[in-house]
Amino acid sequence: MNGLSPTDLSIVLAITGAALATYSLRLGGLLLADRLPKNGGFKRFMEALPGTILLSLVAPGIFSAGMLGGVAALATALCAWKTRNILLAMIVGMGMVAAGRLLL
Repeated sequence: MNGLSPTDLSIVLAITGAALATYSLRLGGLLLADRLPKNGGFKRFMEALPGTILLSLVAPGIFSAGMLGGVAALATALCAWKTRNILLAMIVGMGMVAAGRLLL
């Protein structure tokens, strides 16, 4: 059988649409960046946005992992704060979760 089935075609169209939407948003951000306020409340909002997005992605995983996830997240944050080494902090957190799962 040659050609795309209707299911394959819908998958290709969905991926293409998602790619176009993603790159349109990126291009729009680049084009609008010079017109955004450089000070005040909007600047503070934009500076806090990456951390807020990261927290919204990480928090559900921490809560779903229960006490072990909370302890590992705290250890990761403390390690990152003390050493200023994000890679080491991630390794510590993953090691704690792995060890906890192995032992529990």
